[in-house]
Amino acid sequence: MKKSLRYRELTADVRRVVVKIGSRVLVTRSGRPDIRRMRALIDDMSALRQDGKELAVITSGAIAAGTEALGMSSRPTALPELQMAAAVGQCRLMSKYSELFLRRNLKVGQVLLTHADFQHKIRLNNARRTLDSLLRHGVVPVINENDVVADEEIKADLALGDNDLLAALVVKMIRADMLIILSTVDGLRAPDARGRTRRVTYVETINRAVMRLVSPHKAGGLSKGGMGSKLRAAQMASKAGCTVVIANGRTDGILSAVMRGEDVGTLILAGAG
Repeated sequence: MKKSLRYRELTADVRRVVVKIGSRVLVTRSGRPDIRRMRALIDDMSALRQDGKELAVITSGAIAAGTEALGMSSRPTALPELQMAAAVGQCRLMSKYSELFLRRNLKVGQVLLTHADFQHKIRLNNARRTLDSLLRHGVVPVINENDVVADEEIKADLALGDNDLLAALVVKMIRADMLIILSTVDGLRAPDARGRTRRVTYVETINRAVMRLVSPHKAGGLSKGGMGSKLRAAQMASKAGCTVVIANGRTDGILSAVMRGEDVGTLILAGAG
């Protein structure tokens, strides 16, 4: 059996899944929440819950949604305006998450975290207990960075990489088995013999050769993550014993396809870091 097929069988034993959804997956170019895409993703995530998987969601998109709601033409750069956009946008996002998950008879709980929560032992333990309790009771935690009180984190691209790093930190906190990072690309890509690129189906080790495949990323107007930040997050999660898949969140049924072990996205093995 080919390695790629054998590796995909790893999804069969997954119990606890973290799904990270990037800004560009969740919102239109104007920044308005893409309700059709959100509905499709939530239907897909609900199928995972019905299959007995525990599910936590890392969502981006609050600042983007707030930017659109406030009539701003582009993502603000001043810290007070960023925090204002986050406050407005977080309300819009959570309202839609709650409404759409409720259609599938699932409850959600909002969890807002910052870097400081992972660096302070008591706060880290409190957050872990809260998330474990939500998961045990069948509630879906919807997690985002607390941009309203964060400062340097939302001003610098070195921050959480559009929540990629946050997803890896949550994986370690709750001991998740799988992290699925949803972006607008179908995975890591490598040059082929025809001068084009091909999707990398799996990665056994994240090394310099793998990192050299990443094109220099220029932040878009509504997001700040790139493939580099996703690979760094995958490296951290894999070191914690978690299998990672980077896939296209704008493809219908992508989560179900990943969990069925289909050859979609790029699978990064646990321990690849």
